Amino acid sequence: MGSVITVVSVASVIAGAAGALLWPMRGRRDLGTPTDRAAFATLHAASLAAPPLREGLTAASARRAARHLRDLLGTPALALVGDGELLAWEGPGRRHAARAVAHAGDAMRAGRPWVVPAEVVDCGDPDCPVRSAVVVPLVVDGLVVGALSVYARQVSAGLVRAAGEVAHWVISQLELAELDRSRTRMMEAELRALRAQISPHFVYNSLTAIASFVRTDPDQARELLLEFAELTRYSLRSHGQFSTLAEELHSVDSYLRLERARFGARLRVDLLIAPEVLPVAVPFLCLQPIVENAVRHGLGPKPAPGRITIRAEDAGAECRISVEDDGVGMDPDKLRALLAGEADGDSLGLGNVDVRLRTVFGDDYGLVVETAPGAGTKVNVRVPKYRNGVHPS
Repeated sequence: MGSVITVVSVASVIAGAAGALLWPMRGRRDLGTPTDRAAFATLHAASLAAPPLREGLTAASARRAARHLRDLLGTPALALVGDGELLAWEGPGRRHAARAVAHAGDAMRAGRPWVVPAEVVDCGDPDCPVRSAVVVPLVVDGLVVGALSVYARQVSAGLVRAAGEVAHWVISQLELAELDRSRTRMMEAELRALRAQISPHFVYNSLTAIASFVRTDPDQARELLLEFAELTRYSLRSHGQFSTLAEELHSVDSYLRLERARFGARLRVDLLIAPEVLPVAVPFLCLQPIVENAVRHGLGPKPAPGRITIRAEDAGAECRISVEDDGVGMDPDKLRALLAGEADGDSLGLGNVDVRLRTVFGDDYGLVVETAPGAGTKVNVRVPKYRNGVHPS
């Protein structure tokens, strides 16, 4: 019963007391009282089970998580069942594994915990620790996606409660996995929308600039065509949601070479980049829409020459990026509508970039724009230098 009492506290330990329970690890071998040691063991097992579960409920993730879930429960054996198949068996008594799906059937059909009696589980071997089971269905977004089956010599009320607590925690990890998948699908949809929005403007303006040099300066036309091909290849690549800042800046440089051919001396560009932030991972195509917006809407209507300044600097745990133009500026109300997705679609992706930054890094990392009519525009971007799950492709 002692192992069961330890596991009963897993949900509350994981939810609210993790920080307080880790202090004995600081340079000490003594983990304090038996309660402290039990709590630490619970946290450690949970931390090892969480990463595979965050990948979703598959045979591979179930096999990697099952041992740690069994440690959490302190039970002789444990099974994870998916939709009609055994995903993992952990512990002795493997002769029972072939019946694990059948044992889980009543609980999955009823959608509630179910005790499988000894006469159904017992194999007749007096030395076998697997004699009865409690099965808890795993319900994610209203759908039963699997079951956690906990096997023991005898099912007690404490074991039922412990199995329910651990199953609830497993469900929370599977829900986070589904949230990650939903976020990925949204990011991919936003990126497809961005490409569809940028490409017509980009293709038309670039080809017009190249065509203007075909007769007067064929070498220049050839160089611009290579820049166009490189930028198109990068912008339309089919894999990866993240790039390094260096790759984004290289793409922006290709874009600006094409625009300088079109604008001539009217377009001036300053790049102020700290080398240490070049490897930082950023959402794919997060800078080109900002720069293109500065060129098209900031400097395009301005009759006099204009300047764009792109900065990237190290700010401790963050990388700070800004794109500033001295163009015609923007009405703040129009800007708010644009970022909220309420504008007429002529924004070249600022709202799209804002949504993707917030999706990946949180609401604290959306675009910050400083502008007013006649005062130019400055778009500020902050990204964490390191974030779990964010890696350039």
